Amino acid sequence: MSAALAHLSRFLPSRRDYDGLRSSWKTDLLAGITVGIVALPLALAFGVSSGVGAEAGLITAVVAGLVAAVMGGSHVQVSGPTGAMVVVLAPVVATHGVGSIALVSLIAGLLVAILGISGLGRAVAFIPWPVVEGFTLGIAAIIFLQQVPMATGTAGIPGHNTLLAAVESASQATLPAVLQTLGVVVGVAAVMLLLPKLNKALPASLVAVLLATVAAELLQLDIPRIGALPHSLSAPSMPSLDPAALGGLLMPAVSIAILAAIESLLSARVAAGLAGPGGRPSGAYSPDRELMGQGLASVAAGFFGGMPATGAIARTAVNVRSGAKTRLAAIVHALVLLAIIYLAAGLVGKIPLAVLAGILMVTATRMVSRHTVTAIMRSTRADAFVFILTAFITVAFDLIVAIEIGLVAAALFTLRKFATLSSVKREEIPGPHEEGDEHIALFRLDGAMFFGAAERVLQEISQVRDIQVAIIRLSQVRMLDATGAHMLVEVISALELRGVTVLLKGVQPQHLELVTNVGVIRSLRHHKHLFTSLPEAVEHARSHVLRNAAANA
Repeated sequence: MSAALAHLSRFLPSRRDYDGLRSSWKTDLLAGITVGIVALPLALAFGVSSGVGAEAGLITAVVAGLVAAVMGGSHVQVSGPTGAMVVVLAPVVATHGVGSIALVSLIAGLLVAILGISGLGRAVAFIPWPVVEGFTLGIAAIIFLQQVPMATGTAGIPGHNTLLAAVESASQATLPAVLQTLGVVVGVAAVMLLLPKLNKALPASLVAVLLATVAAELLQLDIPRIGALPHSLSAPSMPSLDPAALGGLLMPAVSIAILAAIESLLSARVAAGLAGPGGRPSGAYSPDRELMGQGLASVAAGFFGGMPATGAIARTAVNVRSGAKTRLAAIVHALVLLAIIYLAAGLVGKIPLAVLAGILMVTATRMVSRHTVTAIMRSTRADAFVFILTAFITVAFDLIVAIEIGLVAAALFTLRKFATLSSVKREEIPGPHEEGDEHIALFRLDGAMFFGAAERVLQEISQVRDIQVAIIRLSQVRMLDATGAHMLVEVISALELRGVTVLLKGVQPQHLELVTNVGVIRSLRHHKHLFTSLPEAVEHARSHVLRNAAANA
């Protein structure tokens, strides 16, 4: 019982979460305000783009952002609605309706929290870099394409293939409305791209929102707006549970949970290495607690009518580079957005949807840097292929399928590389040549003896002819699995059936239990045919050759 309580206590907030707050509270406060300003247009845009609505995006940024800041495993992570989640939610909204998202958020959040409790948080470290970047590139392409309806002033057309839906939506655009919305998009993009070059301190996305909204009002542009927003948070309530619809929502919830876990952990991992104004990384994080916090954040968002949330690398990066040291910054970010709901909801409702489209299009182009793409494409052909394959499947099919196929492809290429590093070499017997040495074969196995290399090793050793004794050196074998051990059994059995005595030399201590259990030792003609030094094995082999010569004399 005490062990279980000790395990659960690792997931609870403590005073250690705010170490250094006494000296960093000013920079944390300023960082939180900065991130809150940056997060406002993104929260609105992701809410609208997912089909749930700007209100849900804003609620999620407040509720999930606050819960994750307090309960999560990173001191600087900022959470809320993200582009990757938008990609998954849009088809769910199209199929099951907006009302299903709160329940999906609740189920997915519980699943993510369970992943955290079960200790699977560190599994994200096993996702290869090309898979992560390919996945990110695919998401960026989908986010960009999803903005086409808002950018052209047309109604979004639900469809699982984002590219076809974007083309069909754009084909319905009419003049002069499309020129007005595209003009807004271009203006927003220009401000976001040019303003940082003039003054990095100004929040480019917020300035773009203000300028474009004012211009739309002054010019009286007849283009779609965000519309009415609530002036307060609604009371939390249990999402309506329809047993008939629950079966159809379970698989989307699982996909969302997996995506939320992966994106949050990747974001936290990147955040831990980001350098703040002082040039020092932001520090370590707890992967399992991070999953627990993100899961609870999505559950809370579901109760308030929001959408699933994850760690957001863009907002987290702004937080770190603004000087954040403790969780206070992420908490302040949520409170800033809450204040906007209560004090400026009417003004926010006048923002044109085309403004949000421009912000997300620019955001999408920044998700993967040109330097990263170039580095991967110049690394190895296998990594470049995995990168392109993951990105293509993300756009053409499904995000989770893309990660699965990307992982499988990366694993196959890795196994192939390991197999090429494994080898078997026939060596000369050390020392002066003695009579009968021509009847002794000395083999050295190198690298990893696993299922990917076992068959080739078996063929090379089994093809040897005109020998009486075979010495197999295993001291250079770094990795051995059950297939590799079984390969040794087959090699020994094949040679012994031909009358060749097999001696094993240098079985690693960590491999001894495996080779014993699989039957390698039992397949030897005598249990004393296992040696720790090469001279002893050679001496024993020569004695066998001499006895055979005497017997045939």
